[in-house]
Amino acid sequence: MISRRNIRVKVMQTVYTLSTLENEPKPGEPLKLLQRHFEQSKDLLTYLTYFLTEVAGYAEKDSYNRSNKHLPTKEDLNVNTKIAGNEILWKLKENASFQQALGKSKPDQRIDKELVRKLYHRLVDALQYKEYIGINERNYNGERDILEFILNDLMLTDEIFTSHIEENFINWDDDADLVVQTLKNFLQKPSSANFTEVISPDKWDFAKNLLNTLLEKQKHLETFIIPKLKNWDPERIAALDMIIMKLGVTEFLYFETIPPKVTINEYIDIAKEYSTQQSGQFVNGILDNIHKELVQQDKLHKTDFKKA
Repeated sequence: MISRRNIRVKVMQTVYTLSTLENEPKPGEPLKLLQRHFEQSKDLLTYLTYFLTEVAGYAEKDSYNRSNKHLPTKEDLNVNTKIAGNEILWKLKENASFQQALGKSKPDQRIDKELVRKLYHRLVDALQYKEYIGINERNYNGERDILEFILNDLMLTDEIFTSHIEENFINWDDDADLVVQTLKNFLQKPSSANFTEVISPDKWDFAKNLLNTLLEKQKHLETFIIPKLKNWDPERIAALDMIIMKLGVTEFLYFETIPPKVTINEYIDIAKEYSTQQSGQFVNGILDNIHKELVQQDKLHKTDFKKA
């Protein structure tokens, strides 16, 4: 689920948070802080999935409420509940890792039930839903398509829903694309859904090593960056820009499998998105100059940071 781009952003955010602390972090605290970022991604994925199941499953509650009216109409007594038995929906709901994630993050405690109800009624009025319940038999494509419709056309396009998510998850802007795509993948192959492992062991190793290397080698990294600043006062450079450049130099020196061009392009994009308007060009210039100098001086010998 987690990409290297997400890892770089979360390491950057972790280092920035550490730089704002009044006291030196305790042993193990940086990694705990980094892990918390990944837990937030998992919680967001769990909540988005849970909300989707609640909207689709509301058909049964609607049927119950309408049939228990004082004077129910024929229509009230014949609410179509086909979607509540959606096969893909139930594969997700019964998924052991999803149940485990629900128990840990408890999304039921922060869900907006009125918003669920409103989105369900928007669903009922939609042509796509009428076509779905108009077919008696179930087929995989139809089951998937109606859930994707709820996610794409009802939830994600609704300003009240996105505001609700932003209020409950500070990582929505960072993780939205990744989490939404992961959920879509789960809808395609629900049997492959895994809500407990949002980051693979090899990517977690990359994340830990990137963070630890930067923290252990900060002074050394600055010897490559500060001489390139020329008339710039290091104290006046945006804090995120300095962290981003340190991450870039860290990858140059200590991550032998990452091509320098990949490193430069990744951190240019991150600088543009997370720092100032001029940061992309600034970071590009500094990292490119450092890279060229390392190549010219035959110093681009990457090795494990513990042996450096």
